[in-house]
Amino acid sequence: MDKASEEVTSFTQSIGWRLNQGFQMASKTENPVIWQYRLQPELFMGYNPFCAVNILHDRLFIEYDKTDMTTYLNRRGMVFCDGKPLKQVTLYYMLAEEEGTYWVEANGQTIHFRLWNDENPTNHNIEVTSREQCFAPDIPFLSYIKVKGITCAHAATGAPVPQRGAMSCFRGHHWIIEDCIIDWSNAVGIDVGNECWHHERMEEQIIGNSIIRGCTIKDAGVCGIAGLFAENMLIEDNLIEGTGWQKMELSWEAGGIKLHNSVNGLIRRNVFKNTLRADHLWLDCGNENNRITQNLFLNGIQQREAVFVECTKDGINLIDHNIIWNVEGRFDEAQVVAEPGSSGWYKVVETSIVNGYGIYAEGTDHLRIVGNLIGKCRSAGYFAKPVSFRMGDMERGGTSRDAHIVGNLFYDCGEAAIKLPTKDNDIEGNLYVKLTGGYLRVMYPVPENCLHLPAWKEFFGFDQHGQEAWFDIEIDEEKYTLQFVPAKDEIPGIPKEIARRQFVRSIEQVERVSKEILTEHIALENEVGLDIDYFDTMTVSENYVPGVFGKLLEGKNYQLSSKKR
Repeated sequence: MDKASEEVTSFTQSIGWRLNQGFQMASKTENPVIWQYRLQPELFMGYNPFCAVNILHDRLFIEYDKTDMTTYLNRRGMVFCDGKPLKQVTLYYMLAEEEGTYWVEANGQTIHFRLWNDENPTNHNIEVTSREQCFAPDIPFLSYIKVKGITCAHAATGAPVPQRGAMSCFRGHHWIIEDCIIDWSNAVGIDVGNECWHHERMEEQIIGNSIIRGCTIKDAGVCGIAGLFAENMLIEDNLIEGTGWQKMELSWEAGGIKLHNSVNGLIRRNVFKNTLRADHLWLDCGNENNRITQNLFLNGIQQREAVFVECTKDGINLIDHNIIWNVEGRFDEAQVVAEPGSSGWYKVVETSIVNGYGIYAEGTDHLRIVGNLIGKCRSAGYFAKPVSFRMGDMERGGTSRDAHIVGNLFYDCGEAAIKLPTKDNDIEGNLYVKLTGGYLRVMYPVPENCLHLPAWKEFFGFDQHGQEAWFDIEIDEEKYTLQFVPAKDEIPGIPKEIARRQFVRSIEQVERVSKEILTEHIALENEVGLDIDYFDTMTVSENYVPGVFGKLLEGKNYQLSSKKR
C-alpha cells in the first residue's frame, strides 16, 4: 500500500483556545477532550497540505453567491483515526460541538483534534496526510506504463483544475491502470488527461488512449476519474463509490467520472454508487462517438443528475443498457411553492426549481438513449434544454434535438419520465411503469404539453409501440439484486379510463418490441452490440431473453453485479 500519510504520536492536550463562540457563551459540550499535534517538518517534502486550501488555481467558474465556500477554503490536509477520517471544522470552538473533528491553525503547522467518545489518541492509530499524490511521474508525458494492484490512500490532492489525482498519468498516454484501489483522496482519485486547459496543447500531442480496469475508487472528495481532452479511453469494470463528500459541486469538476471533450470512449460495466452532490458521470463539452453501456448508477445523494452530457453538438453518443436508480435531486425544498386547490391545475408553465434527472442533456444534440432502466428520479428520467448562446469562436448554440430515446424502461419518476425541449426528437418502444400526472412532456413552445402515453401517440406520433404498466421494481443497492414484483397499490384514477388504457400488470405480460422497429429508430450507422441486454450480464442466464421487453420473470431475484469478472 502506498499511503500519502504518516503515522504520528506524542500528542499533548490542547490549551489556550476558547471553546465557545462568544466570550459570554458557554461551551455546548462539558469538558470535551481535545488534543494537539505540532506537525514536524520532516513529514513533508516541500508540500504541506495543511498550509494549502482545497481550491486550486482556476477559480473563475465558481459562483460565489450560490454556494457555501467553507469546504472550498478548508485545508487539504486530512487526519485519520484507525483509517477513518476526522471531519475538518473551520474554527476551534466547533471542536466542542462535534466529536471526530479536527482544526488547523492559521500557519498550517499545528492540528487540534477530538476523537469519538473523547478517547485518548495514544490508544489509536493517528495518521496525517503529508503528500499530494501517491503514484505520479515527476515529469509529464511519460507513456506506455502499466500500473497493477497498487493501493493509493490518503492523498492530499486539491480540487481541480488542474486535475491532479492520487494516481496520475501526468499528461502521459497509453497507460493501463488495473486492479488498483484509490482510498480517501481529498479531491481527485485518478487523472488521465491534459491536466488543465491552461496548458498549451502541443501539435501532435496524444492525450488519453488509456485503460482503467477493475479498480476500486472510494471516497474521492471531488472527482473519481478526471480527464481533459482524453480520447480513446476504455474505462471498465470499476467500482466508484462515495464520490463528492467535499460538497464542491460548483467547482464544476465534481463526478464519479468527469471527462472533457471525450472522443471514441467506451465506459462499460462500472458500478457507481452513493455519489454525493455530484454526477455519477459527466461528459463536458465536445464529446463524440462515446458509448456508455451496462453500468450501474445507484443512489445519487442530493444529486442533480446521474449522467450529464453537456454542450455536445456534433457526432453521436450512445447511452445504452444501463441501470440508473434513485436520483434524489439537489434543490431548496422551501422554494417549492404550495399549489392549493386548482391553482396548480391552471398554472401556465412549469417551474424549474425541482431537479433530479436520470440523464440530463444540456445543449446536446444527437444523443442515443437505448434499452436503459431508469427509475426513482426526483424530477425526470430524461431532461434536456437548449443552450443557445454558448457559442464561442465559430461554434453554434446547442439545440438538444435529435435525441433518439428507444426501448427504455422508466419507473416511478417524481414529475415525468421524459421532458423534451421540442418535438424534434424520436421516441419509440419505451415502457412506462408507475408514472402519473402528465409524465410525458414537450416543453416548448410554451405552454408545455403534459401528456400520458395515448396522447403522446396521438398528438406527437411518439412511442407507437410504447406501453404503460403498473408493477413495482425493487433494487437492493447493497446486495446488487433486482426483482419485479406486483404493485402494492392500485392505479389512481377513474376505473373506466384506467381500463381503456390497458395497463400491463406484470413484467411477464410486457410485449416485446421487435429488434427491427427499435433499430430503425435508433438510427446509428453501426448497430453492432445493441442487442446486448443489461440482463445478459446477470448470473441467472437460463431466463435471459434479449431486450428490455424480453420475457423477464416476476419475483425472480436477479443479481445485478455488472462487473465482468
